[in-house]
Amino acid sequence: MSVSDQANQTSRLVIYARLMRLDKPIGILLLLWPMLWGLWFAAQGFPDSHILVIFLMGTILMRSAGCVINDFADRKIDPHVERTKNRPMAAGQVSSREALLLAAGLSLVAFLLILPLNLLTILLSVPALFLAASYPFTKRFFAMPQAYLGIAFSFGIPMAFAAQTDSLPSIVWILMLANLFWVIAYDTAYAIVDKPDDLKIGIKTSAITFGRFDVTGVMVCHVLFIAFMLYIGQLQAMGMVYYVGLIAAVGLMGYQYILIRNRDRTLCFKAFLHNNWVGLVVFAGIALDFLLQQN
Repeated sequence: MSVSDQANQTSRLVIYARLMRLDKPIGILLLLWPMLWGLWFAAQGFPDSHILVIFLMGTILMRSAGCVINDFADRKIDPHVERTKNRPMAAGQVSSREALLLAAGLSLVAFLLILPLNLLTILLSVPALFLAASYPFTKRFFAMPQAYLGIAFSFGIPMAFAAQTDSLPSIVWILMLANLFWVIAYDTAYAIVDKPDDLKIGIKTSAITFGRFDVTGVMVCHVLFIAFMLYIGQLQAMGMVYYVGLIAAVGLMGYQYILIRNRDRTLCFKAFLHNNWVGLVVFAGIALDFLLQQN
């Protein structure tokens, strides 16, 4: 293989990595945290190590596949949006065939990963894949696609319980509902960034649906998220450390309000990215609380 061929192959791999958003891991992290909450609640502490590894790898693969499908769905829209016009498909660097093959390959590997797990987990992977693949198309007709994304981003929770306990107790659905509101909150802040472009193109988002109450909508969803997490804490008889984690999350959300209140696009995007810390402190509260209980 010549040096030029090697360089071309390396260049293609870099482009594919950008298409999968591996250079921007925030989406992986936001998908990761609720899955980890679910695993720790399911195991009442540190989960089985092989399940943890499978779910960590699966999260990366499915988020990457979701990004590829998203860019395929938006290939005619992204060139008209300031923030997305330089993405590989929007810039004509990747063909539709390449994108579909890449998404299929990533999804297949993710499915193969969970085959050693129980039947319930495998069955749940089917609607999880459907949600991930169909979400990008909801922006054409659904007034609040962020809610659909919230369901998709919450599916790691029942899968975590299924893998760890082979059951789906009621806490699964409460935790999913809590995460749904958190996703709507942070993705609405994200949608405010693109709101002027989306209005011109005709894309539907929660930021547009909320109208002049978009900032209020973000904060109400944050409040509902915390309320459901408090309820879960009561149901699970969690200790003080868990609630300290939630208090820290409330403080971070207060800072996000300062960022988004004037709808500055740069600051709204910063607020979106900042939610990684919300997910982290909530997880830290859960994990440390169980650790202390066990000791």
